[in-house]
Amino acid sequence: MDLEARMCRNIRTLFNFEPPATDDEVRAACLQFVRKVSGFRSPSKANEKAFHQAVEETTAVTRKLIGSLTTQAATRNREVEVDKARRKYALRNQG
Repeated sequence: MDLEARMCRNIRTLFNFEPPATDDEVRAACLQFVRKVSGFRSPSKANEKAFHQAVEETTAVTRKLIGSLTTQAATRNREVEVDKARRKYALRNQG
């Protein structure tokens, strides 16, 4: 299953993680954003060019944003955060 197919409905934080967000993760988040804003999971032929252009432009701006941000906070470990989210999900769904 590719990254786009696994992309959760919620757009996740991409900044300040180790390892850093990959280009595929940034693009998948931007694709999800454009889908949400446009209301299209898959655009019609008439809207396909505008849809894909929005994904590409949003991806470029997001990559630029992530690259220019700074923080004094400790870098978060992606695997640790995923594990925390899984435990939280399991606790919510026990009852």
